Amino acid sequence: MAQFRVEVSGVGLTQLPIALVPFRGEDASSQKISAIIKADLERTGQFRSIDAAGQSMDESTRPDMSTWRQRNADALAGGSVTRLADGRWDVRFRLWDVVKDHDLGGQGYVVPQADLRLAAHKIADYIYEKLTGEKGIFSTRLAYVTKAGGRYTLWVADSDGENAQAALGSPEPIISPTWSPNGSQLAYVSFESRKPVIYVHDVSTGRRRLLANFRGSNSAPAWSPDGRSLAVTLSRDGGSQLYLISASGGEPRRLTQSQSIDTEPTFSPDGSMIYFVSDRGGAPQIYRMSASGGAAQRVTFNGSYNVSPAISPDGRWLAYVSRTGGFKLHVMELSSGNVTPVTDTTEDENPSFAPNSRLIVYATRQGGREALMITTVDGKIKARLAGKSGDIREPSWGPFQR
Repeated sequence: MAQFRVEVSGVGLTQLPIALVPFRGEDASSQKISAIIKADLERTGQFRSIDAAGQSMDESTRPDMSTWRQRNADALAGGSVTRLADGRWDVRFRLWDVVKDHDLGGQGYVVPQADLRLAAHKIADYIYEKLTGEKGIFSTRLAYVTKAGGRYTLWVADSDGENAQAALGSPEPIISPTWSPNGSQLAYVSFESRKPVIYVHDVSTGRRRLLANFRGSNSAPAWSPDGRSLAVTLSRDGGSQLYLISASGGEPRRLTQSQSIDTEPTFSPDGSMIYFVSDRGGAPQIYRMSASGGAAQRVTFNGSYNVSPAISPDGRWLAYVSRTGGFKLHVMELSSGNVTPVTDTTEDENPSFAPNSRLIVYATRQGGREALMITTVDGKIKARLAGKSGDIREPSWGPFQR
């Protein structure tokens, strides 16, 4: 199993100081709940951890706020982890507003040992939403592919890259995994039949079905927001062109009619538009067109090579990779067209937005090895998800859990 660690660098403009007191009883559990919550919150760039050394509390404690004000904490959380007679764990917590001396509530989860990390992520979601007003993304999932010893593995992991479960192993490449809108399925491209074909894989059962295996190449699947169809790139009629195919399979409908290479489709959040990469202007650039096809409008103009488009779920941002002194991740605000380079690495690939549109996961190369990074949209905070076994690539961030 791939192992990860998080490295945060950079400084955010405003970070809310929060103290997370170690949960009573967590030393006896397999997961350090408070440490997982702390890492989740820090990775967003919106929180700064206050040292809680020497303090103890749980969800039933009425804390002395003067102590925490002296430590410059604005928020405080603590709780407990208790093993039940049936082997499950009872995880409880409470959140406090230190400045206002106000109880912000708490929750409890009774979970099997395997779900202790999920309970910690849900607590982080609760804290994040209470303190920012926005829904947390910590209990969402990532998919990614590793290559180790000539074997490719498709993994489904927690949003911090931990707790990875293998969904598929193959001696041939697996590329372009992408989550269905309800988070139950992954579409991906497999080369196991010695040519690229597209599968749809049910994550909970492991069952999969062949979606596209036409003559030539079948690649770059992208789900429509309603989950009923996928845009794909097929070369069945000659060059690579975009097609729309039902999620249940069948005959695809051609969307582009160009003499160039059209590929890497991705839908706008409302499903009305498809963004894609085309070299119709002489070099790869990002274009958009109606989801039913028709005339295309060029979107990227800076640089001579722009690929891997990803649209934020709120429709505000376009992330893509631009060849400008190396392959670097850029973010465009679609309403203004303003572009910001957000990385200083040179081999960035495959950006994918978190469902809250604030974070982007992408693949890059550091120290001669492939790695996954998470960055804020402005690039000011980055967290590395560093694998210890094998090269890591092709990340895809899943939707909010329903």
